[in-house]
Amino acid sequence: MKHLFTQGKNPDKPVLLLLHGTGGNELDLLPIAARIDDEASILSVRGNVLENGMPRFFRRLAEGVFDEEDLIFRTKELNQFLDEAAEKYGFDRNNIMAIGYSNGANIAASLLFHYSDALKGAILHHPMVPRRGITLPDLAGTSVFLAAGTNDPICPPSESEDLQSLLQQANANVTLHWEQNGHQLTAEEVEAARRWYVEL
Repeated sequence: MKHLFTQGKNPDKPVLLLLHGTGGNELDLLPIAARIDDEASILSVRGNVLENGMPRFFRRLAEGVFDEEDLIFRTKELNQFLDEAAEKYGFDRNNIMAIGYSNGANIAASLLFHYSDALKGAILHHPMVPRRGITLPDLAGTSVFLAAGTNDPICPPSESEDLQSLLQQANANVTLHWEQNGHQLTAEEVEAARRWYVEL
């Protein structure tokens, strides 16, 4: 997978896995990573799927309707890539914190839904429930920050509440943060994520 890796100043910090939204790339979330933790290593990945020329992490059938078969395949692909990247760059595979926005947050949530040890934690900006009706792995010890907009036209509040509930039922430690905004990624929610991360 096309990506960039930057070695951080502090090897004990989590590796920040950056996952962009639809039409973004591996450069998009670098300023946010710097706000969250400027000493951490960064692994920023570009989605392998193109939708009308726009990079994404998995296909969708329509707005808010995921191609579930492709989602499962791409989630496995990303998880295997993390295994390979940890070996290549010499970081702790069990110390990865995802930061995802929109489509990137959805693939990060899918990692949590399918693999108990894929991520140490995740900061998910405007995610949806990746799959319904499946049994999640035991996520005890996994911390998740969800940022949601009360007026989000793409990801309604009920999606965020459902995701929180499903993750909590799988024993994850979940914080749900609301902004009075739409689907955009705001400086306020990034700051809230930073405060949450510092207190971990």
